[in-house]
Amino acid sequence: MTNKDKPQSYSFDAVIFDLDGVVTKTAVVHAASWKAMFDEFLKSRAEKTGEPFKEFTYEEDYLTYVDGKPRYKGVKSFLESRGIDLEYGDSSDSVDNETVCALGNRKNIKFVEVLKTEGAEVYETTVELIRDLISKGIRIGVASSSANCQYILQSTGLEDLFETRVDGVVSRELGLKGKPEGDIFVTAAKNVDATPDRAIVVEDAVSGVQAGVNGGFGLVIGVARENNQDDLKSNGADVVIDDFAGIMTDTIEQWFIQKNNQ
Repeated sequence: MTNKDKPQSYSFDAVIFDLDGVVTKTAVVHAASWKAMFDEFLKSRAEKTGEPFKEFTYEEDYLTYVDGKPRYKGVKSFLESRGIDLEYGDSSDSVDNETVCALGNRKNIKFVEVLKTEGAEVYETTVELIRDLISKGIRIGVASSSANCQYILQSTGLEDLFETRVDGVVSRELGLKGKPEGDIFVTAAKNVDATPDRAIVVEDAVSGVQAGVNGGFGLVIGVARENNQDDLKSNGADVVIDDFAGIMTDTIEQWFIQKNNQ
């Protein structure tokens, strides 16, 4: 083999992608499902208690308290922001109950209904990058808080692109802490034989960027789908972009080297 034929070596070994908002366009479905569930709950509560009804909003509530977090953690975080104290309950709770877990289960039912009806769109520019990374020998994983991660990957035909999947289901099985802790990203990196310092996290949520930082990753890329460049940067993203259009492996290598040679 000549030097020309040898594969190029890179400074990083793996890239771990978040799913919603990075690879697939399911963030809108998630947000709509959360709003439908919480507005129903808040209206019912207002009728029972006499408190004024204040709707669940995208900017103030979804992005601040729910986005990127495990489902039950998102429920708890939002309720705390409204001063509402419910029993935590259990993941097997009926949707007729009023516990944190029951509300989370209500949201998931709404999400799956919409997903089955409308399907999930894909960010083709991200998929193009993933295919280029794979062709260069970079290991690829997906880490998501969603318990529906595998279903989404299968329904979009993307499951075979990822060597490992660490999602809401796997997290419960292994007892992993959710974002902003780095557990799911660190576990995904380990599953593809990479150490965090030689791996990259790609995220669109503040809690996910924080998880990449907390996990000790060599580079954290923030994808600002919601014009949240400043929030991603201030919470630890090393590079913030709007989309991966025109960005391939060699550009990622440049970013990685620049970050780690500072």
